[in-house]
Amino acid sequence: MSSAAAAGNRAFGLDRGMPFPVTDLDDAEVVVLAGANPAETMPPLMGHLRDARLVVVDPRRSATAERAVASGGLHLQPVPGTDLVLALGMLHAALVDGHVDKAYLAARTTGFDDVWRVAAQWWPERAEQVCGVAAADMRTVVGWLAGAARRYVLTARGAEQHAHGVDTVSAWINLALALGLPGRPGSGFGTITGQGNGQGGREHGQKSDQLPGYRSIADPAARAHVAGVWGVDPATLPGAGRSATELLAALGRPDGPRAMLVFGSNVLVSAPDANAVAERLAALDLLVVADVLPGETAMAADVVLPVAQWAEEEGTMTNLEGRVLRRRRALRPPEGVRTDLEVVAGLAERLGAPGFPAAPEEVFDELRAASAGGLADYAGITYARLDAGEALHWPCPDEDHPGTPRLFTERFAHPDGRARMSPVDHVASAELPDAAHPLRATTGRVLVHYQSGAQTRRVAELAGIVPEAFVEVHPDTAARAGLADGDWARVVSRRGAVRARVRCVASLRPDTVFLPFHFGGDQAANRVTNPALDPTSRMPEFKVAAVRLERV
Repeated sequence: MSSAAAAGNRAFGLDRGMPFPVTDLDDAEVVVLAGANPAETMPPLMGHLRDARLVVVDPRRSATAERAVASGGLHLQPVPGTDLVLALGMLHAALVDGHVDKAYLAARTTGFDDVWRVAAQWWPERAEQVCGVAAADMRTVVGWLAGAARRYVLTARGAEQHAHGVDTVSAWINLALALGLPGRPGSGFGTITGQGNGQGGREHGQKSDQLPGYRSIADPAARAHVAGVWGVDPATLPGAGRSATELLAALGRPDGPRAMLVFGSNVLVSAPDANAVAERLAALDLLVVADVLPGETAMAADVVLPVAQWAEEEGTMTNLEGRVLRRRRALRPPEGVRTDLEVVAGLAERLGAPGFPAAPEEVFDELRAASAGGLADYAGITYARLDAGEALHWPCPDEDHPGTPRLFTERFAHPDGRARMSPVDHVASAELPDAAHPLRATTGRVLVHYQSGAQTRRVAELAGIVPEAFVEVHPDTAARAGLADGDWARVVSRRGAVRARVRCVASLRPDTVFLPFHFGGDQAANRVTNPALDPTSRMPEFKVAAVRLERV
């Protein structure tokens, strides 16, 4: 589960990345983007933010932060791992300066008194000492949010991928609730989902403790419903499994899996502490990778299944606003090449569990039945309706239902209809700088590459723009390490090292370095990242690692 999903469930009773259509942002007056760089990671979204005053919370001057400053907004540069303190300082300013919507809090929320007992200790000047953002800027942003009629707070991976990511997102939700944003027309809180079907995956069982429709695998009623759809005994359904990072750490161990089948994931590049992941993969008796291209993980496999690529498959995906989209095949795969569904169905039959459908619409109809009555209810969404051009957002409980583009307009999803405000306080990152590792490394994306780069690094035009890993460093920090712009450097953490070309960036914090994570081998940023996990979401701390710089 993402930290945003866990925080959203806790606060609102259900998680949907954006509980409103993206087009609602078109006439936003003020938008706070905490840990988001959509100008490079989701460029189409920037078209919806064209007229908004942007406030970007990011340790580095990203392309989105540049846009914010150029359009009269602000770039707030907290110390990596201290976003929660920034949100607490802004909540303190909101109350003291008279911007809290007390009528909204009384009518639609619970828990503000407990939240305030923590926030009362974080007046902006104290918060500034920890997070590094000027107290005056905190008050300015709160004033902008309070003074606008159409205002939004949006978080993304920069706020989530921490060992305390759920609490960090909860702190931003608390600020949004205190100002009366969620569920109000023209305002709101949302999270920018990282992948095309990231929302759809986390709704329907991508997590190892979940069943379709956001049902808990530990809920007897949910188990009975889904088992009925599948025609099996509920007792045969497994219990909750390990999170992704914990699963990788268990590979090849006495209590862990001895074999693994990977579909389209390049974990040797994308998972934290990549050196340890390589050791675990090597300890397996069998590693099978189903993929389109020979990425680093595929090249380490015992067997590679060359499956159909995205343009050769039919199906659906669910975008960050909870809208289900049809994917139509552009061309047929080569003779003998199977789709992922066909691989799963074929393996199931050979393992003695026949009956797994391989036709996309048949699978979707099964999903509709399995999700019926759940929080993410797809029962009323059909291929026919999607093919007819209907824009359908879940929940959509029957075929006469128009879908739900805007959630929480009247009540939140908790039984009493109120949002829950959770008291959260600052906890230091899982690892802090010391004399041997005096800098904080944070990771992220660049415009021309996607995820582990397995596809984009093979496109000559894209590779020509960003051909190799780089490390952004403040010029003074580089000079102290004996490095200059264009030099090769080693970025060394307690777990490993990555080789990267130095880029001196005067706008970067002197205590911070930035690495893109799209490269493999000795240029893989995740050789240095920390696999420390959030206690609730089990998301790893990609965004903070203590490192030092060395000359190559």
